[in-house]
Amino acid sequence: MKINHALAMALSALSAGLLISCVKPADDNKAPEVDSQKVAQDNAASTSAAKKDSSGDKIAAVDISAETEKTYLTHVANDIVIPAYADAAKQSDLLHDLAQKHCQQAPVSGDELQALRDQWLVLAQAWAGAEMINFGPATASMSNLYVNYYPDERGLVHSGVAELIAANPKLTAEQLANESAIVQGVPGLEEALYANDSLDAAQCAYVMSASSALSTRLKDIEKNWQQNATNLLAIDKTADSDQGLNQWFNSLLSLVETMKSNAIDQPLGLTGKAKGHLPAATAEQSRAIINAKLAKLNEALTDPVLTAILGSNNENEVADNLSTALADATTLLAQMPEDLGTADKATQQELYDHLTTITRLIKRQLIPTLGIRVGFNSTDGD
Repeated sequence: MKINHALAMALSALSAGLLISCVKPADDNKAPEVDSQKVAQDNAASTSAAKKDSSGDKIAAVDISAETEKTYLTHVANDIVIPAYADAAKQSDLLHDLAQKHCQQAPVSGDELQALRDQWLVLAQAWAGAEMINFGPATASMSNLYVNYYPDERGLVHSGVAELIAANPKLTAEQLANESAIVQGVPGLEEALYANDSLDAAQCAYVMSASSALSTRLKDIEKNWQQNATNLLAIDKTADSDQGLNQWFNSLLSLVETMKSNAIDQPLGLTGKAKGHLPAATAEQSRAIINAKLAKLNEALTDPVLTAILGSNNENEVADNLSTALADATTLLAQMPEDLGTADKATQQELYDHLTTITRLIKRQLIPTLGIRVGFNSTDGD
């Protein structure tokens, strides 16, 4: 089953709720062009003004020197962003190696199939954390859709993977790389591993090919960041603008907003008619995915380097508020079932409310304190 590229990308865009124009994947050795996810650059007048949060209290922007900003953004690139992509690539490699080991003789079932499923979940969690980086080569080339085609509101992955396997029982990674985003990446592997009680030879070939193709894609993203982090985070422009800070913190805000909307509200039907499905729905592991996102968000927002910057202006209250809100959400999540869809509505709503609190803290306290502003890609209507 080979789907025309133009049609495939259009389907991807529609299902993900995105407005997509044709974009050529970035060359590994060049910084990608600024993509549609890039937030607006800072406005000097607004960043110097005192801001107010919802309570009416003034929030004074921290005085961040160009050198401090440069040091922080370098830390973000080297210690948060690049390791996130590297971990996802590593976990995909491990899944591929495990598939090669267990698929030497099909069918694969029982403990061997469970081992593959367990490793898939580790991979899915690794990518869930990496989705906090909502700009750069992954989104500019739309590789993020090939890694995680979600939300799949029309259930295209289920039928697409089955048809592809039936049509290509000896599928190779090279062949898969030319197929639609619908049949690739984390959701495609989930479908193959969890929708079947055992894997036959053709399904094994798919798992090996899909994990290999995914590893290649993730390594390309990691390599691009390694080579172009200075440009991607505007690290060399801190004396003139706060572009890098804007991109980074609005990306973190986008993670919460998208998670709240696409992965909680819509599939659970909390504020309207239910639409789409929870993440990792076939595996019934939505809690693990949401938890992985919260863990990465907590890592970024309670980072000691950031906390030190906030503390330079006695703004530790902002860091404390964020830490408390993230801890409350994580604690609640730990008490919920693995499949969030089976939790009672009151608890689902409570999780949604916790995420709303986090978005408000980022928007109304953290971002003003850093002297930057909420970007145009903000989708939350709190």
